[in-house]
Amino acid sequence: MLQGIAFYLLATVAVVSALLVVTARNPVHSVLFLILAFFSSAGLFVLLGAEFLAMLLVVVYVGAVAVLFLFVVMMLDVDFVRLREGFARYLPFALVIAAVLLTEMILISLAVVNGGAAAGLDTLTPATPEASNIEVIGRVLYTDYVYIFQAAGIVLLIAMIGAIVLTLRHKPGVKRQSVATQVGRDAKTAIEIKAAVTGAGLNPEELR
Repeated sequence: MLQGIAFYLLATVAVVSALLVVTARNPVHSVLFLILAFFSSAGLFVLLGAEFLAMLLVVVYVGAVAVLFLFVVMMLDVDFVRLREGFARYLPFALVIAAVLLTEMILISLAVVNGGAAAGLDTLTPATPEASNIEVIGRVLYTDYVYIFQAAGIVLLIAMIGAIVLTLRHKPGVKRQSVATQVGRDAKTAIEIKAAVTGAGLNPEELR
């Protein structure tokens, strides 16, 4: 009885917070609702007996990804009025995407109800007192799904490199440190002697 109440409570909070992520007008509020959705999903994982996945969701996604999103949104000077100008223009395309996603979710739900998604679960090794949840997940990832797991890692690595390349911009006129130039300099390049005229002083332009 208590597990059922906890499940429905966490599931309701997760669904409502997920809807608020995409409907909130303030991006900061969207990130906060996303963190709430992650916490609720972690509670659902605990109810399913997957403590490792719950801890992974809280530590990695809440502690790193969502907090990073929050800092980025708060630090960027985003013109929200300009972002909302194209809402009506992209609304038909967004509705098409939403319809496709809704159809996929309905098909997946029907497959789960009919037992299609659980057809291959008998080949997996369940968690036992001798083997913990972490050990069972490790065996499945690095035996049956090792190639898919490695491919997912390569995709994430390529995405990270692409994000760095797209966001890295060298602005002209910005002074940057050159370690090779600093190490390889000699006395002729390190010191510059200026000849000053007595009583005339130095020109401020020459000091730059």
